[in-house]
Amino acid sequence: MAKIAFGTFQEAYQPDCLRALVVEFIATFLFVFAGVGAAMASDKLNGDPLVGLFFVAMAHTLVVAVMISAGFRISGGHLNPAVTIGLCAGGNFTVVRSLLYWIDQLLASVAACALLNFVTGGLATPIHSLASGVGSLQGVLLEIILTFSLLFTVYATMVDPKKGNLDGLGPLLTGLVVGANIMAGGPFSGASMNPARSFGPAFISGDWTDHWVYWVGPLIGGGLAGFIYENFFIVRSYVQLAGEDTF
Repeated sequence: MAKIAFGTFQEAYQPDCLRALVVEFIATFLFVFAGVGAAMASDKLNGDPLVGLFFVAMAHTLVVAVMISAGFRISGGHLNPAVTIGLCAGGNFTVVRSLLYWIDQLLASVAACALLNFVTGGLATPIHSLASGVGSLQGVLLEIILTFSLLFTVYATMVDPKKGNLDGLGPLLTGLVVGANIMAGGPFSGASMNPARSFGPAFISGDWTDHWVYWVGPLIGGGLAGFIYENFFIVRSYVQLAGEDTF
């Protein structure tokens, strides 16, 4: 069974970690800017809700695929605390570096939403919140399932050493599952799958309605998928990450 490595706080000062944090910030910033910007544009155009949903889903599909590809070689292109915790739960990322990534991703999201608010002349930043008739438990369960499918795809197409002919297609396939999940869950929970994607708009707008749902659901779903895939579907000799104490 894969072990979760704690790591050391000296990681924060290592050149490779600093480079990774810079790239992760840039990639997450650009992802949130495009994703939230598409939602703002859809609201401004005020057209057919079905067309708007497809528009937002496609924007997320494209920007996720591109930003993962752009950041993959240096930071891994997580863009998402749920992806980071999924990799940590599978023993592929230390706890210390995960916390650094979380801070990085949240700051990038806030910066992207603040800039969007400025360049759009103060246009309202749409938050993720539960639709009418959708309860908190339903929202959490939906976010767990959607995020589980996201991390399952990440592991199958980018982490699994036996990914075969899927090698190189991981970012595109991950973007596609994000878009599909937004089409399926968007009208109900907003289909966040990403605490950072939800945090920036909530912070800038000051509206924290249902916000906890977008931490609990994605983190459970991401962590569960990483743990299950690593321990039940990947066969390899475990190599402990540099550092460190393990749980």
